[in-house]
Amino acid sequence: MGIGCCAYAQQPISNLQRYNIEGTAQGTTYAVSYYAEDEEVNKIQLDSIFNVIDESMSLYRPNSLISKFNNNVVSELEMDQHMKIVMKKSFEINKKSKGIFDITVKPLVSLWGFGPEKVTGIPDSNVVQSTLAYIGMDKLRMKGNKLLKKDKRVAIDLNGIAQGYTVDVLYDFLLSKKITSFLVEVGGEIRTHGYKPKNETYKILIQRPDEAKEQRNHVISLHNKAVTTSGSYEKYRTVNNYRFSHHMDAKTGYPLKSTIITVTVIADKAMDADGLDNVFMAMKPAEAVAFANAKNKIDIYLLYLDQGIVKEAYSKGFNKYILTN
Repeated sequence: MGIGCCAYAQQPISNLQRYNIEGTAQGTTYAVSYYAEDEEVNKIQLDSIFNVIDESMSLYRPNSLISKFNNNVVSELEMDQHMKIVMKKSFEINKKSKGIFDITVKPLVSLWGFGPEKVTGIPDSNVVQSTLAYIGMDKLRMKGNKLLKKDKRVAIDLNGIAQGYTVDVLYDFLLSKKITSFLVEVGGEIRTHGYKPKNETYKILIQRPDEAKEQRNHVISLHNKAVTTSGSYEKYRTVNNYRFSHHMDAKTGYPLKSTIITVTVIADKAMDADGLDNVFMAMKPAEAVAFANAKNKIDIYLLYLDQGIVKEAYSKGFNKYILTN
């Protein structure tokens, strides 16, 4: 889940008008800004797209496809196209990340108090170990349009990638309307297309968590790219002075321990950036940068703690997005 980006744009000087649509969806806010001579897209259309995606992958809808699959009496499900695309990408990122990205962590997320169920303490180590028996994407299989699980207790959570996918769906919808300049943002996850009037790129401010206020703010320039930000400060609990985030380690069953405070990912598509920002949060800073440098179409910027001091690091291609003025 990317949080921490906000967009701002100057008013155009041309015959094109700037249209803004804002609303709430998927437990967060969204904003679409586009330039056109006339209104081409409205809020009703966008809300309809959100509704279709939520019917597929929202954990908060009891009759959504994902909720049906997560029922422990179900062993297989016929996916719609939305879920099929997201599942295919989930398997791809799981393989690339050597298991760091794992959508079967839903039981762990709930166990540690980040699900809809109210949890006050810390789970017993024996319960964590027994839960690991049905964690892991090796327990899942895709066969055509069907999603199958080897253990009926397996439950999946697509929140770490579905929001980015939603941004991409909205992006494709605006393209279908022949709009040549726009920005789509859902919960801080952003994708842009084209230039604003006067040939300007879209400018995105990377916001910082409180512990990194000493670091300088970066404004990045985006053209036909997506950006997401993930951080350990987004969702966390503190029990008996033990602070832990919602990012789970599928191998140990415990919340991830990471020196990385926040990571910003730039990619061609929001779904890729969204899925990978979770992966980078689980890595050591040097590993994250090396991983990004090995993937030619991905760039990252991260803030991390080194002996209590906040430091920054970024991939070799990130500099070209930073505005110097």
